[in-house]
Amino acid sequence: MTNGRFEEELGAVLRRTGDGFAAEDRRELATGGLARGRRRLLRRRLAVTGGAFALAAIGVGGVYGGSLLGGGGTTDDAGVSVAAGPKPSGGETGEKPGGKPGDEPRIPVASLAAVLKANTPAGTWEIQDPEGRGQSVTAVYDDGRGKAGVTVGLYRAEGAWSADQMSCPDRVAVPYDRCVAEKLPGGSRLLIVEGYEYPDKRVETKNWRALLQTKEGFIVDASEYNAAAEKDSLITRENPPFSATQLKTLVTAGGWRPLLEQLPPPQTKPGGSTTDPGAHEPSGAAVQATLRSLLPKNQGLRVVDKGGQGSYAYLVVDDGKGRSLVQINVQPGMTGIRGDVFGVPGVTTEADGTLVSLSERPGEKGGEGVVWWSADTLAPDDFRVVVSAFNSGTQHDAATRPEPALTTEQMKTIALSPKWRALTGK
Repeated sequence: MTNGRFEEELGAVLRRTGDGFAAEDRRELATGGLARGRRRLLRRRLAVTGGAFALAAIGVGGVYGGSLLGGGGTTDDAGVSVAAGPKPSGGETGEKPGGKPGDEPRIPVASLAAVLKANTPAGTWEIQDPEGRGQSVTAVYDDGRGKAGVTVGLYRAEGAWSADQMSCPDRVAVPYDRCVAEKLPGGSRLLIVEGYEYPDKRVETKNWRALLQTKEGFIVDASEYNAAAEKDSLITRENPPFSATQLKTLVTAGGWRPLLEQLPPPQTKPGGSTTDPGAHEPSGAAVQATLRSLLPKNQGLRVVDKGGQGSYAYLVVDDGKGRSLVQINVQPGMTGIRGDVFGVPGVTTEADGTLVSLSERPGEKGGEGVVWWSADTLAPDDFRVVVSAFNSGTQHDAATRPEPALTTEQMKTIALSPKWRALTGK
């Protein structure tokens, strides 16, 4: 349950670069778009807030150090690239599940739906794309108390997840009513969050999620809503249908195991490593402290809140003119994003070859009057640092001041500091 530019909601994922798709790309997007869209949706949710539910859709833009779901790159709602999922294995060729690293998972939706139905209370189901293949199932469930959208996705994470990544999100990142995080017998970790589809609650669509991460690196992600779909659908019931206990039963069901084992192995970089061997993920406390040390000294900025995990951290500052959220992502080894994210007008190049993109745009999390300013930098060795600031203490609350407490030039200075490399060993 925790916190982009992600998902895209199937289109939002690459807001900065989505308009750049050439016409010839659209056929490929159409044939494989649904499966990749669902995968990106998970990535958006996984990458966004400071915890695994950083999953968030709720986005603060916290991104885990290292590749989470394999492969190239895409971006989250905060304009921060996250690891992209495996590339498609051949569109509609009907290849078997599994196979080479990078193959598109081709698990029958009917098999996913069977496990879903077997591990939930009795009711009627409308399965979307029942003859399809992929790695997730989306359905509408009705127990007689109102229709509810339900989605379950199966994924493979690259690298180990820490306990911090499977912890409840920071409320600065996303509001929620209840959160449970626990370690299960056998080494798996479970996170359940009862939250909302929209952080500002502009629509009272509830989103209850359960995320299971196994010791082998598999992920089972289940979402349910009190409406027939996550967005643009009338609320049909007070709460989603399944309790926290029922969600736990669903994601921990043994029936997922043979399907998880059909997922392709992680992609590896030359030399067999899935992560940058020259870098390590810093602690959230270290990133937070470094960000604080780099704040301008002559503006009377007072830190009134703070948080973060791993390569993501935030500070809420106040200079007497209102609260302002400042956040940072430090990301070594961000290969594959140079053209997509930085191949846009307005990008400048520093003397050492580092690309810099400065932007000022409206906020995207529903806070009234919120603006979002950022400085996005990418060094020649794909070391990326992104600093963002808002004119509110959170992205989903109304603006507290006309502009963020930091200018884009000040954020650029912070992002280009050599202190970030020292934290990651780069």
